[in-house]
Amino acid sequence: MTNFNLSVGITDSFLQALAHRRTFALINPRTHTPTRRIPAQLLFDRLVEAAWASGEPGLIFLDTINRANPTPHLGAIESTNPCGEQPLLPYESCTLGSINVANFVTRASAQPAIDFARLAETIPLAVRFLDNSIDRNRFPLPAIDRMTKRTRKIGLGIMGFADLLIALNIPYSSDAAIQTATALMKFFQEQAHRVSADLASERGVFPAYRGSRLQIRHQRQCNATVTTIAPTGSLSLLANCSPGIEPIYGVQVTRRVMDGAVLTSQHPAFIRRAQALGLDLDRLQSDLEAQPSIQQLTSIPEELRRLFVTAHDVSPEQHVRMQAVFQQYSDSGVSKTINLPATATKAQVAEAFLLAYRLECKGLTVFRSGSREQQVLSCHPSQPC
Repeated sequence: MTNFNLSVGITDSFLQALAHRRTFALINPRTHTPTRRIPAQLLFDRLVEAAWASGEPGLIFLDTINRANPTPHLGAIESTNPCGEQPLLPYESCTLGSINVANFVTRASAQPAIDFARLAETIPLAVRFLDNSIDRNRFPLPAIDRMTKRTRKIGLGIMGFADLLIALNIPYSSDAAIQTATALMKFFQEQAHRVSADLASERGVFPAYRGSRLQIRHQRQCNATVTTIAPTGSLSLLANCSPGIEPIYGVQVTRRVMDGAVLTSQHPAFIRRAQALGLDLDRLQSDLEAQPSIQQLTSIPEELRRLFVTAHDVSPEQHVRMQAVFQQYSDSGVSKTINLPATATKAQVAEAFLLAYRLECKGLTVFRSGSREQQVLSCHPSQPC
């Protein structure tokens, strides 16, 4: 189970019991009757301990998810896919796609800016493509075919967000990064919803629209959900961009693949900017291998150190707040890993979980570097960072 993502479903009642230092009833899921009561703090501490030790489990906040469930008349959502971005009803599926926002930078003025005009042209194409895919797809089971076409859920998201920030000269760890995320995802959702509304006029609303939350809001759409933030691990490799909404893992990254191969690469924007400043990348090689962060490398100019913050330079709070911003404008969920340095404490893990709940994230996954014997990403060929 080393490479399998696990999550535990958490309810409001459990977190209330935790906040008030009360016991919590363990419920048999088959009979729906209590089996015994245990201190909520004891169970939460066990979850935190396991997440600190191995990165598993993540938490999903079931009541938060169901408050946003667009079709509660079809049932309650009990789970998500393994990466957490897609809460679904039994037998539902969702067609996902992501736009590389690093390709949408305009330099028409003195300062680089997001090219919202080109994004407004691209988002409709992506939404229509994903909706078309529902009808063109061959589903493995008749039940999946029926449920998918009742809600017609799609999940258009982004990748390359860290690369976009670098192109805009904005450090991921800054307030400006939060403001950029807010403006970008708000625009993204508004445009995607508008296209789904246009599709509803052309093709009709999704069949389960009557009785849905969208009907209550008089929000006619072809799709019950339109936006999501997926991890884009494989997609981002193909697109040669940073994954999802994650910060860059390192200026230099070593990737271990399943056949044992070790692939090392340096961030292309760092290479371009370092060469423009006349830096000798060969002489920097040993320093880049030694640690995940470049913040203490005085041989690298301050302007580069300020901009190229890595996952471990970002505070747990900033990680969670970034996820919360994207969640605010995502119909489904958000896949993001709260990467922590090896020195992170169990208290920091607990604080991240609770902050995510307060900020209305639908779930949270933490990963403390070095907590697994084998991890996919590191900064040195021989050891994790």
